[in-house]
Amino acid sequence: MDPALAGALGIVAVLALVALHVPIGIAMGLVGVAGFAALQGWKPALALLSNEFAGSLASPDLAVIPLFLLMGSLANSAGLGTDVYRLAQAFLGHRRGGLAMATIGGCAGFGSVCGSSIATAATFGRVSLPEMLARGYAPGFAAGCIAAGGTLGILIPPSVIMVIYAVLTEQLILDLFTAAVLPSVLAVALYLAAVAVHVRLHPAAAPAGTRVSWPERRAELRRNWRILALAGVVLGGMYGGAFTVTEGAAVGVVLAFGFAIARRGLAPRAFVGVLAEASATTAMIYVMILGAFVFSYFLALTKLPAAIVGAIAASGIPGPVVIALILLLYVVLGAVFDEVAAMVLTLPVVLPIVTQLGYDPIWWGIVNVVVIEIGMICPPIGINVFLLHAMAKEVPLAAIYRGIVPFLAADVVRLAAIALFPPLSLWLVQLSRGA
Repeated sequence: MDPALAGALGIVAVLALVALHVPIGIAMGLVGVAGFAALQGWKPALALLSNEFAGSLASPDLAVIPLFLLMGSLANSAGLGTDVYRLAQAFLGHRRGGLAMATIGGCAGFGSVCGSSIATAATFGRVSLPEMLARGYAPGFAAGCIAAGGTLGILIPPSVIMVIYAVLTEQLILDLFTAAVLPSVLAVALYLAAVAVHVRLHPAAAPAGTRVSWPERRAELRRNWRILALAGVVLGGMYGGAFTVTEGAAVGVVLAFGFAIARRGLAPRAFVGVLAEASATTAMIYVMILGAFVFSYFLALTKLPAAIVGAIAASGIPGPVVIALILLLYVVLGAVFDEVAAMVLTLPVVLPIVTQLGYDPIWWGIVNVVVIEIGMICPPIGINVFLLHAMAKEVPLAAIYRGIVPFLAADVVRLAAIALFPPLSLWLVQLSRGA
């Protein structure tokens, strides 16, 4: 069989297994091993599987993933999500739409210690949604605001999905975190602008709240020193060179554990739940990464990515058009799969195309995360939208979809800015390398 045809059949086989509800990591691993065996024999295929399994477990870069996941779970147990929301509410709550703005600010702050979109959305679905509904906010707008704000969890460093991208593409994790700083600021600013514009056009969607005095704001800042300390120590230590990314994640776990103990948020049963949650998510991610590695070796052997690149070059299709088509594909995938699955499923084919067209893999990592964020709130599915609907059955699904429209518009502007102006992602990276 022609190797390129074998690669194409392999992709079809993976998609077929996923359609049959086989976990993506297992589907990629099975097809990768079987395809490798068909081309090279079973002995090299099984050796590849065992070597990749051992290498994944021993990888210091992958050790960051369970540490950040555990830090996020402990931070949630310590009540830091509630803390950061109250802090944002003290400064923004008096404005029309202020609670929605506080939700965006809270999602950004919690995302800096959580790194997960779904966890961020779930946390603020419990903390912020009842508060907004009680204050007379339009239910669809309130839920849509939380669904969109939750996506910030995978963009603002430290981000688990960026660690996975760095490992799969052999990039430096800290470079990805550095590249995400300006896009994260832009994301928060555009979401706040989306709230401001929406409530100006639809005043009934979000009433104004009560202004909090400056002494009360300063008191709130003092009460919320934990979230500020955790984000400051972890991110400041990594960017300042005091410790590596892995060491920073370990320091974050120790601090979050101490805060959870001090807040009495870790009863024995709760602590077991935190460990179980982090372990289950880690195992799922490791299986997906292992499957992606094996499948990547199989595709490299078939030379299918090189054939696709050659076909694109021969067709004369401009690079920007190819990138636009890939971004459209990611919006569709992000609406169906979670963020990790959408990335690991496509990277073995997409990354060679992107780099062959001359684009920087660090830039593509940021674009990749942003477009997956859009998919997570994009109709007709959008995982975060369904999560909010599951948490608040009284809010119709159609109303949430209408509520996310302002944030989708902001996301389109952000994606266009990052895609058309790569320095937004690369300037700080180049500056840090020069230093």
